Amino acid sequence: MMNNENIEWSYDLPDNWHWNRIKSFGAIRYGLGQPPKELENGLPIIRATNIFKGKISENNLIYVDPNDLPYDRNPILKKNEIIVVRSGAYTGDSAIITSKYIGSVSGYDMVITPNDRLINPKFLSYVLLSKYVFNDQLVVDSLRAAQPHLNKEELGSTLLIYPESLNVQETISQYLDAKTQVIDKKVSLLQKKIDYYTELRKSIINDAVTKGLNKDAELKDSEIGIDIPKHWTRHRLKDIGNLYSGLSGKSGDDFRQDDHEHNKGFIPFTNIAANTYIAEDNLGTVVVEPTENQNQVRKGDVFFLMSSEGYEDIGKSSVLDKELGETYLNSFCKGYRLKTDKHNPHFINYLLLSDSYRQLLIVEGKGFTRINLKMEKVNDFFIHIPQTKTEQTEIAQYLDDKTSTIDAIITNIGKQIDHLKELRKTVINDVVTGKIKVVE
Repeated sequence: MMNNENIEWSYDLPDNWHWNRIKSFGAIRYGLGQPPKELENGLPIIRATNIFKGKISENNLIYVDPNDLPYDRNPILKKNEIIVVRSGAYTGDSAIITSKYIGSVSGYDMVITPNDRLINPKFLSYVLLSKYVFNDQLVVDSLRAAQPHLNKEELGSTLLIYPESLNVQETISQYLDAKTQVIDKKVSLLQKKIDYYTELRKSIINDAVTKGLNKDAELKDSEIGIDIPKHWTRHRLKDIGNLYSGLSGKSGDDFRQDDHEHNKGFIPFTNIAANTYIAEDNLGTVVVEPTENQNQVRKGDVFFLMSSEGYEDIGKSSVLDKELGETYLNSFCKGYRLKTDKHNPHFINYLLLSDSYRQLLIVEGKGFTRINLKMEKVNDFFIHIPQTKTEQTEIAQYLDDKTSTIDAIITNIGKQIDHLKELRKTVINDVVTGKIKVVE
């Protein structure tokens, strides 16, 4: 039994279960600090975006020269080590290395090396995914600023309960393996349906914003490798609009002070990442003093993600179609405001979301542990658009109608997936807290 002195806990402990802090069960280290040069091939580096709810995705891994790694920090992953995301949208998510893996993790991750004489690593990995650890502790601890963040001390101080017997821990792990695999299979089948409709949605958008709605329109070649209507014109974004910055000079203490007299709303990066149109019910709060010179958002503004953990989000845009009052923009983003009312911001946003233009913008992103876009790259970005606002509006309205139907289907499937994921979390939580008893 561990030393439980001065540790408070609200759960009723089953017989022969104890509680302690994660740091009592092993060592915790940060991922790579100073980023080595990125290569096309080499040693794979797992980033924050490769970790999600106990799974490791090998999509969009980055690679480095292993000779550039700081071996004094033991960067090479070992079997049964657990990766925990320490910063960004996926903060607190974790996954265990179940077999030999020659690779490392980025500076946006931490690694737990469990002492298997004290705790079963697989059991610990399930505990980290449980509601009472992930939701009630890790997420809460990370929400101190616009960008969620955890450090080693916070992770190490996280409380958990556990059965004294390592055999019981192993039995629990095997039981959860079986239960979660059944749920994961159902989720995977539903996710394939979402993937189909998502690709259909992207195809409809891409076709409309590059070809228009008139299928008989005469086409011409363009420098982006696609045919576009002959009467469409080319502009740089800075020719028809202006970029402005998000919040600046803010510290963690400025966020989520709901009782402060100068507390204001701001658009978080997650709102832009997840939506075509900014969701009014997904705003953060920040203290903005009357003397500060900050940029307020307006109806019709288009927002860009200028910094992201992966290429899939970098440059992602979203448009504001309602007035929000005094509201500001996340510091990781830029706002874009059209200079005149001669162009439709909804069309511009759809165009920037299309595959043809997304790929052109994505390649401008640079970085190792975090991908960044430079303001001048966005300003100088070329687009081809209809000459008249009327045609732009017709295309935007057509896409609103088509995508809303698809979005409704995706939302319905998503609710089914959410139900299964919630069931998964509940099963894990009930088992690793002893509410559901698993016998050897």
